Amino acid sequence: HGARARGHRIQKSTSRTIMNAMATTINLRAAPVRLAGKATVRRSASLRRPAGRVVAKAAPGSSEPAKSESSVEAGRLALLATVASNPVLFGAQEAFAKGGEFGIFEGRTMALIHPLFLGGLWFATVYAGYLGLQWRKVRTVGEEIQDLKKEIPAAVPAAVTANGEVEAAAAPSMTAAQLETKKKIDELTAERKELIAGNYKEKHNNWGSLLLAFGVTLAVEGGMNTYLRTGKLFPGPHLYAGMAITCLWAMAAGLVPEMQRGNQKARDLHIALNCVNLALFTWQIPTGLEIVGKVFQFTSWP
Repeated sequence: HGARARGHRIQKSTSRTIMNAMATTINLRAAPVRLAGKATVRRSASLRRPAGRVVAKAAPGSSEPAKSESSVEAGRLALLATVASNPVLFGAQEAFAKGGEFGIFEGRTMALIHPLFLGGLWFATVYAGYLGLQWRKVRTVGEEIQDLKKEIPAAVPAAVTANGEVEAAAAPSMTAAQLETKKKIDELTAERKELIAGNYKEKHNNWGSLLLAFGVTLAVEGGMNTYLRTGKLFPGPHLYAGMAITCLWAMAAGLVPEMQRGNQKARDLHIALNCVNLALFTWQIPTGLEIVGKVFQFTSWP
């Protein structure tokens, strides 16, 4: 048990020494080091210096402490040089834009999530709008059919003879205009059946829900990622337009209950809000591409 405890203590001591050496080496990349009262030198020069050239000042009248201190300092430099030569450590740190405080969240990969998925959401916005207009057309075509039917005279009811026989219903006499109206009714009825078969209502609801969920999440993620990389936000057209788009998403979604109750004003306002949303979204693309250029300029993979 005693040998095992001593081995555990030695292992912990070695781990602490290595971790301290790694932290010190990272600091050496940005700050100069001072060795035993000598002039300040850069890390690269100190690491290239052979361990045997390190000289430690000894106290007057004692040679052993100076030798011991020189030996310890030489060992530290050797360990630092070994750690500093590890490309994985420094390669990982260089990928961070602000200093590596938040790890990979400061790298280029995380920074590109926002523009990549928002580009996809722009197409999702257009498609959701198309689905919504198709579902609206199902209602408007039905209303148009009902209005046109009022222009067609009703068929003469079937008559019953004295013998109890039922005569066929007499077809109404129609003018040429009425016959044209009936033809149009038949075409609209066939079109409405196709629209209903397209199941546009359910598709529109599904894509609208997806747009709201991912849009709001990615809007927040974009600002958060900028802050993690730079330590601040940049108020400007892109940020303000993004805030407006997020609010418009919420407002349009809030009108859905009234739309389901048949409120025509709510439906019209829902469409108007989403049209403004799409216009802002499109206007925001150039400023977003400028930011993507800066991401590639000031960050590294991953």
